Amino acid sequence: MSKLEGLIYNILDKKSKKTLVVVLTVLAFFGSLMMFPTMMVLAKMLPGKSANTFSVYVDTPTGSSIEQTKQMSSCVIDFLKKEKEVMNIELFLAQGIPLDYAGLVKGASMKRTENVSEISVNLTDKHHRAEPSFLMVKRLRPEIKKACLPLLPGTNIKFIEQPSGPPTLASVVVEVHGENLEKVRTISTKVAGILSETEGLVDVDIMADEIFSKYELVPDKEKIARSGLSVKQVNNILYLAFEGMVIAHKNSKNSPDQIPMFLVLEKESKSLSSESEDALQSKLSSLNLMNMKGMMVPLSEVVTLRKVKSNPMIMHKNLSRMVNVIAETDMVSQLYPLLEARGVMMEEFAKEYEVEKEPGITTYMFDLHLTDKKTGEKFLLRWDGEMKVSLDTFRDLGGAFISALILIFLLLVIYYRSYAIAGIVLLGSFLSLIGVIVGHWVANWFTSETFFLTATSLIGFIALIGISSRNSLLLIDFAKSLMEFHGMKKRRAIAVAAATRAKPIALTAVAIILGSALLAGDPVFGGLGVALISGTVAAVFVSLLFVPVLMDNSKAMDFKPVTDGHHDSISITK
Repeated sequence: MSKLEGLIYNILDKKSKKTLVVVLTVLAFFGSLMMFPTMMVLAKMLPGKSANTFSVYVDTPTGSSIEQTKQMSSCVIDFLKKEKEVMNIELFLAQGIPLDYAGLVKGASMKRTENVSEISVNLTDKHHRAEPSFLMVKRLRPEIKKACLPLLPGTNIKFIEQPSGPPTLASVVVEVHGENLEKVRTISTKVAGILSETEGLVDVDIMADEIFSKYELVPDKEKIARSGLSVKQVNNILYLAFEGMVIAHKNSKNSPDQIPMFLVLEKESKSLSSESEDALQSKLSSLNLMNMKGMMVPLSEVVTLRKVKSNPMIMHKNLSRMVNVIAETDMVSQLYPLLEARGVMMEEFAKEYEVEKEPGITTYMFDLHLTDKKTGEKFLLRWDGEMKVSLDTFRDLGGAFISALILIFLLLVIYYRSYAIAGIVLLGSFLSLIGVIVGHWVANWFTSETFFLTATSLIGFIALIGISSRNSLLLIDFAKSLMEFHGMKKRRAIAVAAATRAKPIALTAVAIILGSALLAGDPVFGGLGVALISGTVAAVFVSLLFVPVLMDNSKAMDFKPVTDGHHDSISITK
């Protein structure tokens, strides 16, 4: 320890070396912070989690038949069957899969239309599989979309992974609020186009029904009565011709309930030759009903054909009409695509609208307020999804971190009765952030996927504040004792304290590093492990080099020797 004592004393004794230590520390701190804007270290709430299952959502254009949806789903399944890690696949046509963790907020239980399907994919156990599920999804997504999407233009195929944190509607959600539904749809389409062109975003979709033309078959009650038919007859043949219907029931000793017998025409009989009105009129003319006099009456004589627009679903949130535009991230943080897309949106919408940002730093600070330059109508683009949860989490953890700093500072002020000494301890603790950020940068070299700075990393950093504070307290208390009870000069006391306490500080650091090494490989808590390991290493260097410089420059550390002789002596073994 004598060499370390000499090194520290040599640094403290020369102003140029002290200045060098301060400058290098400041450069290291700001250099680590610059790793965020330069994207050397990426922030995300939680990283991808390797699971034993994932889902594929297939949404064909509104109004598509169940046969078309099945064709698209079969194309996806054919690709999945080629994967040796896929154990089994289950298709749910015109409905969602039984509720899982991801489907809780994605509306899987509400799917009841022919143009949707969900595919559940079960994989081999993740502990016996080399490729994580999120990397498999990343690899399969472009291949499947390239092969299947051309089969039915307008189809959307989304790959849904089980979230490692709170389930959300999507990674990035843009809520488009406004009272004019037509303009809301137009704005949503533009937003979806911008998100589709943003690097890092995939599976972009607009959660709104498409407006399409359809034909209503309206029974004419007056004509039906004059023709000697009944409305029930007309309804039955319409259901039979286009859908099918239950015509009888069967009893069975193996079933406690009656078994319905469903009659449906062949596919060729139900299908129309084309989508024109003439084809539908020809179909109705070919269907005849026998009236009470035994005469055959064409169905087209008693049914009125009317072309109308479909009624789209209208969504509300907090009593405001809105449309959701969703997107998933392709193994990137949500923040960076958000900022890029938001900048493009501001530039694009400025042509027709007055664009205003959300005032102040709030939960909704990325929101955009649009005012139509011609009509004065107001619209709101509100960001939500996992991105919003990430912002809220980092905000809350940041608040917890600031609260921890304030409480530690107040306790130290009460203990030392000095703001300067409390500031030294606090500053030394805060600089462990250098190690946390650099540690994530280094960890990214040894992982096949991006190693994000996550919410668990911030939890580790908050925990480090107490560890780093302890290191500084050891030095300050010991140096104070040396000056008061042994009459040592200030610089010599600081050097001796640093050299003497280096061993317990190092042993504590080794214990933390070994204990945290078990967490470093975990997909969710890996950030916590890396933060504790790298932050502890940085805290050791800051405590033994930077904190002594601050102590030497502080007048609050000028303790006078105690001369009353009533204090215990302290023995120092070198």
